[in-house]
Amino acid sequence: MSKTHPITVSSWTLGDQCSFADRCHAAAEAGYDGIGLRAETYVDALNECLTDQDILDILAENNLRCTEVEYIVQWCEEPRSYEQKYKEQACFHMCDLFGVEHINTGLMEDYSVDYTAKKLQELAKRAGKYIIALEPMPYSGMNDLKKTWAILQKADCDNVMMLLDTWHWFRAGQPYDLLTKEQAKRVISIQLDDAYERPYAESILRDESMHDRLAPNTGAADTEAFIKMIKEAGVDPKVIGVEVISDQYMAKGIDWVAKYTYDHTKEALQNAWPEILAD
Repeated sequence: MSKTHPITVSSWTLGDQCSFADRCHAAAEAGYDGIGLRAETYVDALNECLTDQDILDILAENNLRCTEVEYIVQWCEEPRSYEQKYKEQACFHMCDLFGVEHINTGLMEDYSVDYTAKKLQELAKRAGKYIIALEPMPYSGMNDLKKTWAILQKADCDNVMMLLDTWHWFRAGQPYDLLTKEQAKRVISIQLDDAYERPYAESILRDESMHDRLAPNTGAADTEAFIKMIKEAGVDPKVIGVEVISDQYMAKGIDWVAKYTYDHTKEALQNAWPEILAD
């Protein structure tokens, strides 16, 4: 297991219809170092009558760690719903339970940089010792690197960084020489996947993101070029997440999905950044 750059199967990659034990078994058999959990999949595990200690025990039995926690949303809303407040607190608890330092965070609503930065300061204060990892997504209120970086700089919080995802980067139409060394210092983790050459229509692009991604190195996004950009900019990812959300893949079962996505991820890393596999 890599403790420095764990290859992690993100929560959505294995869906939300499997038991926690099956999730861990599929990830371990495929070769993953860690699993990601959303607040929802953590609650699903509790709903199986598992305790926090049971969850930790199942991870240990499979020689796995939970290395990715997500997903805080709607943090700019006024008023914030109780559901989102509880979800945020669940993410803080999960970080404490699993020893994870950052929380993947998105924002679907589109607000000005100034307003978003103000609300981000409030979220960062609530997060305390944990890091808020902002994820640019082309159909969101942080639609690309430029706006996300502007929000991060305006907020000026030590515990705010970024998460960069191949699919989102490609669908935002961003070149693979855009990330600067200064920006790279504020990237805490990455997610690898791939995309079809032709995108869904802009009005339903999120549907593609949630149902029709491809495994790394199997599409038009050029996963290896993305990885090389990350490497050359100087990013030190605390997690290498694999977020391949695909209805077509899931129809073949989570064991197949885990193995297929891991094998293609390892191939892409071996070709583009072999040193990161050697730690």
